Amino acid sequence: METSEQIHIEKEASPEGLPSLIRFISSEMDHDFDSIVNDHIKNQTAAPESHSPSSSIMVSEFAAEREIDRIRAVSISMPPSPKKVVFTDNTKDTPDSAFRSKDAGSNGNRKTRFYSQPMPTGTTAASGAPASGELPRNPRISKLKDKRYDSFKTFSGRFERQLSNLRGNKNQETEQESNTQHSAELEINIPVDRYFDALEGPELDKLRASEESVLPDDKTWPFLLRFPISSFGIILGVSSQAIMWKALATSATTKFLHISLDVNLVLWYISVALMAIVSFTYALKIIFYFEAVRREYYHPIRVNFFFAPWIALLFLALGLPPSVYQNLPEALWYVLMTPFLCLELKIYGQWMSGGQRRLSKVANPSNHLSVVGNFVGSLLGATMGLKEGAIFFFAVGLAHYTVLFVTLYQRLPTNETLPKDLHPVFFLFVAAPSVASMAWANIQGSFDFGARIAYFIALFLYFSLAVRINFFRGFRFSLAWWAYTFPMTGAAIATIRYSNVVNTVVTKILVVILCTLSTLTVTALLVTTIIHAFVLRDLFPNDVSIAISERRPKTHRRWYRHRRAGSTDIDQFLKYADSAEAKDIEAAFSSLELTTSAPKEVSQD
Repeated sequence: METSEQIHIEKEASPEGLPSLIRFISSEMDHDFDSIVNDHIKNQTAAPESHSPSSSIMVSEFAAEREIDRIRAVSISMPPSPKKVVFTDNTKDTPDSAFRSKDAGSNGNRKTRFYSQPMPTGTTAASGAPASGELPRNPRISKLKDKRYDSFKTFSGRFERQLSNLRGNKNQETEQESNTQHSAELEINIPVDRYFDALEGPELDKLRASEESVLPDDKTWPFLLRFPISSFGIILGVSSQAIMWKALATSATTKFLHISLDVNLVLWYISVALMAIVSFTYALKIIFYFEAVRREYYHPIRVNFFFAPWIALLFLALGLPPSVYQNLPEALWYVLMTPFLCLELKIYGQWMSGGQRRLSKVANPSNHLSVVGNFVGSLLGATMGLKEGAIFFFAVGLAHYTVLFVTLYQRLPTNETLPKDLHPVFFLFVAAPSVASMAWANIQGSFDFGARIAYFIALFLYFSLAVRINFFRGFRFSLAWWAYTFPMTGAAIATIRYSNVVNTVVTKILVVILCTLSTLTVTALLVTTIIHAFVLRDLFPNDVSIAISERRPKTHRRWYRHRRAGSTDIDQFLKYADSAEAKDIEAAFSSLELTTSAPKEVSQD
């Protein structure tokens, strides 16, 4: 239709410029178009003069107007929508503008239509912004503000409430704080039997399958929360090396080695630096995560490692280079031995009084730390010239070492074999008799028969463990490996003292061998520890032994308990099956048959 209008206008403008064929087509189209328009006007106006000349003029003007609008219109096709958006240029005055303004009242104003399109869905900066106008928080900051750790924090309530008031989130933070305080109240005063019910393993360091951790097990905890008290074992290994190299430099039988006291000085300073770093880090843990420290202290096995910081201080006093200080004051010995006396009154009293913390229940090679502290204190006191105090702690240590030695030999507590990861703690058997031999020698003034008996016991235990190659392979690195260090170093130092009395070629060769092995072990462990701590960053895993809940888990159905018992039997069999001895496998089969036959007997009754 628009084409016919355009042809009609051009025909009227120049009737002679068109070919005959086009002129004939346009005349036919004009006749049809005029008849259609005339019929439309007749229906609208119902006037008898619809075929008058004025009507034809009106139709022509109407067609001319549509042609101008068509020429001046701009059509833009939008991809998301089939609609057309028309932009009309009204800045220029045309001869027909007056006609359009006159006809505006009858036809209405023709306004440009804009069709809004939906915004594409995607990730934008605006979509991630909160509605209140706050900027999005860094995910690392959100990780540090995880509320699940508040039950272990010391100052989690007051400080975070002040920060929330500054941010304007008073109501939300107050509600979260109330929940945090409620959870903190639930996790206080955990009885000792919960540790045995919720944890398993010889070290009580694994969470049972029926238990749930109060801390997230799907992410890495904060560093201070993962830093254990057993980290002081590193200082025990390095500081004992300072004592050994001091003995090598000052002993008469090792003059042929030409050892300088500078080695002792360097190792002593390294030990002091390590002591400062570890002590400062654990002090931060006490300040910010006191609940975690409290749980370590009430842990039946972990409590033994609270002797390690004080033993390390005694080692630093024994390894003090002569160039730094000659004679230590006697008051220092009383200061260092006071914490030992307090801890021993608690632990030894629990061993004797019975209950859940009796020795037959909690006996473990790590209990040697509480005994070794007595002998080390006795050695330092005798070196300073103290007699009565040194004999007192020697007697206390000897009595409890005898009981502990027999208990651990018989494996009365659980009759379970230690896993491979805990094989290094067996070397703690060597530490107590080797230090006791030196302490008794200083008390008596000579390496007499009593000192030699203790030394030979330590030497036999040393070689009986060293020949077992399986104790040195097949398990991953952990802080438990440092249990190798100071027992081996203690045996080497005792050998140096023994060689001063029995000066033979055999004793000299033995001194060189034991000192070399001890030095290589400490060096390798120190390098490995640095790699795992700063390169691999897996030295301190999540300490699940402190993440137990106060309440017991819900009682499960009977079939679940049977399934649980069956899985325990299978785990015990596999534990024995890893051994190379056929007798252990047979014992596993026999124990498995006994445990499987027991439920049948109960059911028959």
